[in-house]
Amino acid sequence: MQSNRDSALKVAEFLLQIKAVKLSPREPFTWASGWKSPIYCDNRITLSFPRIRTFIRQEFVREITSRYGKPDAIAGVATGGIAQGALVAQELDLPFIYVRSDSKGHGMQNRVEGHIESGKSVVVVEDLISTGGSSLSAVEALREAGCEVKGMAAIFTYGFNLATENFKKANCKLLTLSDYDHLIARAVELEYIDESAMNSLKQWRTSPESWNTAPHEN
Repeated sequence: MQSNRDSALKVAEFLLQIKAVKLSPREPFTWASGWKSPIYCDNRITLSFPRIRTFIRQEFVREITSRYGKPDAIAGVATGGIAQGALVAQELDLPFIYVRSDSKGHGMQNRVEGHIESGKSVVVVEDLISTGGSSLSAVEALREAGCEVKGMAAIFTYGFNLATENFKKANCKLLTLSDYDHLIARAVELEYIDESAMNSLKQWRTSPESWNTAPHEN
């Protein structure tokens, strides 16, 4: 579920302003999956800008308490969600834990780092949702550790149908501070992109696995 429109547009504007999101439909990026993409997102950059970092933290707190109520703890997803989650936990005066992408290869071989008792409720914090695979793996690890996952909160989502289906199958609620549609709308308003680039960006979101720039480079 998406945050309110004014806030979503403001977050999108911040991401564009500091180049946490880069749009390049004519010279696309290549993701680790092999997909060609006209967009690259690194929300960790927001941490370097105190005013923006504060705005995002406050929006997280407002949305989390409004949608989920106050949980027993906040859980961050490694690596992008760790700092964001810790900021939210500090603001809410709650314990903080985080979830590794894989179990440690030594010691206790934990995936969940930090202390939380079985049966406690958590809200999971992420920086970015693409297909939802790694995020929902963290949710599964928390559930296996005995946590009640009230839902997930993320800064941004591409809004892929696959992610929507994955969260539905996992029975995990999702709220995001901004999303692809608000980002593209704000990028056009601020003249980061033109109408032609906007059309290409919309086509990519519909079929990212088969998208290419050849028809759009004229």
